[in-house]
Amino acid sequence: MPKMSNDIREILSMAYQVEVDGYTFYSMVADQAKQPAVQELFDKLARDETEHKAYLKSVMMNYEEKGTEAFNIGKRDPVLKDFAATIVTEKFKKEAQGAEFEMGALSIGMTLETNAIKVFSDAARNTDEKEVREFYQFLADWEKEHLNSLQDLHKSVRQDFWAEGGFSPF
Repeated sequence: MPKMSNDIREILSMAYQVEVDGYTFYSMVADQAKQPAVQELFDKLARDETEHKAYLKSVMMNYEEKGTEAFNIGKRDPVLKDFAATIVTEKFKKEAQGAEFEMGALSIGMTLETNAIKVFSDAARNTDEKEVREFYQFLADWEKEHLNSLQDLHKSVRQDFWAEGGFSPF
């Protein structure tokens, strides 16, 4: 039975906290959003963060016994891009138009995802174990899907948001 190195334990703990933070934020936004399309998006993001937490917890629990083999868990392909494509519609744009809360939530969500990508990418770069590197890269790629979707949504409603607020940069 391999002992879990402090580096792997620390990275898994930090990664788990990243997912807890994301889940907490996305759940709060989904609960407070007034528009169904916005609620649906943030609810989906919260569910993804829950799945990430489960992956990380499984790895942590199985690492002592299985070593790096614990990182080879059943991973699913990120499908948020397809989901986001169904959300970035005229309905979503109309629902989010002029909505300060939703625009702020998208901005904060982009920051959370950027931070998560950094945590997972750094973890992938800083390991010599193939299975560990692939696992963290998988999570980083999944977070990139989240980030790309949030950026697309933000961009799609930003101009309307600025116009609604009487702000026209440059």
